[in-house]
Amino acid sequence: MRNFVDYEQMVELKMLSLFSGCGGFDWGFHKAGYKTIWANDIDEWAAKTFTKNFGQNIITQKNIEDINPETDNSIPNCDLIIGGFPCQDFSVVWKQPGLEGDRGNLYKHYLRFIEAKRPKAFVAENVKGLLTANKGKAIEEVLKGFSNAGDGYMVKIQLYNFADYGVPQFRERVLLVGIRLDTGFNFVHPAPTHGMGKKKQYKTTGQALKGVEKVFDFKADEIKIADKTRKLLERIPEGGNFKDIPANDPDYVKGMISHVYRRIKLDEPAKTIIAAGGGGTWGYHYPEPRPLCNRERARLQSFPDSFKFKGTVAEIRRQIGNAVPPDGVILLAKTLKPLFEGNYRKKDIRAINEKLNNLTLKERLEYDSKKQTTGAVYD
Repeated sequence: MRNFVDYEQMVELKMLSLFSGCGGFDWGFHKAGYKTIWANDIDEWAAKTFTKNFGQNIITQKNIEDINPETDNSIPNCDLIIGGFPCQDFSVVWKQPGLEGDRGNLYKHYLRFIEAKRPKAFVAENVKGLLTANKGKAIEEVLKGFSNAGDGYMVKIQLYNFADYGVPQFRERVLLVGIRLDTGFNFVHPAPTHGMGKKKQYKTTGQALKGVEKVFDFKADEIKIADKTRKLLERIPEGGNFKDIPANDPDYVKGMISHVYRRIKLDEPAKTIIAAGGGGTWGYHYPEPRPLCNRERARLQSFPDSFKFKGTVAEIRRQIGNAVPPDGVILLAKTLKPLFEGNYRKKDIRAINEKLNNLTLKERLEYDSKKQTTGAVYD
């Protein structure tokens, strides 16, 4: 079996990036040897961050609804399309209007790009809440749309916990990988590499944050909090949250989600880094009684210190929280490489696709787990 580690020495593969944000998804694929040749995001500061790290004239800052990939000659052909279509309407943290929300149908613009460019593969990312939105109707519609796009795609769906793939953060996200039916490439989601019973231990918060104070100015990135909040944090233990303050205590703060006054636990991956802030949801340091700084959040999202962010402290925090952690998708990117290099034995994936379409969602989510092998050690 060919060693994936050698793939970085091969030619870069051309990739379109949709709903790109600051570029976390792209950064992971770049580390595996892909190259983004065109990208789009509506957010001004995310686009500036993307440009800072990927170069000029790659990302266009437009509303994707105003872009026609069929007629816009500035959009090149590609090997692969990636993108995390907006997820707020599917999130289990907030309200979950799903397809009935303002942004729940933006995935259809992703479909327009697949229809226009007919890539050999695509990778789409979303929150876990996509699986339950609209009582399961949302994921049913999304799967059907992606499967029928263009020349037809075999769509493999799996719920990833990125900590299982080397990210120092417990972060569950749905990844849908579509393989064009005429390629005969029987993609299998890569098996987890980190955690209990795996070849590698989880990367911990303490490991990720080691020496972080040497690479940036804390004062420039500091979030001001009241003395009362600081004293409250001092009472919350490592890994604890607002629930550690008794309800009859004068310092008690009512919280609806576990993120409220959540302090990091140094010997395990961090809890999910979110984009929102306020109301005690910044994410908090331990042992210091303060909010996490953006560079700390970036490390917990597996961004390297060389990745530069543009914008205010609040803008950068939002970019980091919305991003796909780069290290979480490197193995997936490598697993797709044989498709583009012709280094695989063709199979009748049309028959596999028909089988998948007849499975329940639970069966479909578990389909690849029986077939997964790591095949090699990835670093």
